[in-house]
Amino acid sequence: MSTPRKRGPGRPRKLPVEEQQALVLAAAQRVFATQGLAGATIEQLAREAGLTRQAVYELFGDKQTVFERTVLSIEELAYASIAELGSGDADLDLKSWAHKNYANLFTFVAEHPSAMPVLQEAERVGIPALTRLRARLAEVYTRASRQRWAEHGVEPGRADTALVTMYFAMVEALVNLRWDGDAPDRDALIDLLTEFTIGGVLRLHGQTPEVIARFR
Repeated sequence: MSTPRKRGPGRPRKLPVEEQQALVLAAAQRVFATQGLAGATIEQLAREAGLTRQAVYELFGDKQTVFERTVLSIEELAYASIAELGSGDADLDLKSWAHKNYANLFTFVAEHPSAMPVLQEAERVGIPALTRLRARLAEVYTRASRQRWAEHGVEPGRADTALVTMYFAMVEALVNLRWDGDAPDRDALIDLLTEFTIGGVLRLHGQTPEVIARFR
C-alpha cells in the first residue's frame, strides 16, 4: 500500500475579506496621513497593507473609495472614544470634568497619531468629516456641561455650544503647534486650557454677564 503524499507548503491561505479590508484601512490611515489624498497611490496602500494592488482594487475599487472609507472609520472611532468618556463621570465637578476631558482629547490624538491629519486632509478635499465630528461631540459635551454650569449659577444658553466648539478648536491648535525648543509637557497644556476656559467663563459671568445673555 502506498503511503499518502505529504502536501507541499503551497500558497498561503487567503485572508477573509473582512480581515483584508481592515488591513487596508489601517494602512491607509498611515499613508494618507503622510502623503495626502493626491500623493498616495494604490501601490503604497497595498505595500503598507501587505497585499497586492489587485487585491486592493477588488476590495475597494479605487483610491477615492479607500480614502472615504478611511475617513469614515476614523470619524466613528473618534466619536465613540471621545463621546463615551465625555458623557460620563457624573460625580465630577465642572473644572475636574473639563480637565479630564481635555486630557481625553490629548490621549486620543496621542494614541491615534494619523487620525487628525487624515481628518484635516478630508476637510481640504471637501469631505467635512472633522466638521461633523466637532458638531456631534459638541452636542454630547453641551449636554454634559450644562448641568455643571448650573451649579455655578451660569445659564449659558446657546453660548454653551459655541464654547464647546472653541474648546475643541483650541485642543486641535495646540496639538499641531510647533514650538521653539522643547514643547511644554502635556499636563501644563491641559491645566492652561482648563483654567483659561472654565475660569474665563466664570469671570465673564461675574463681571460682564451681558455677553453671555446675548446668546440666550
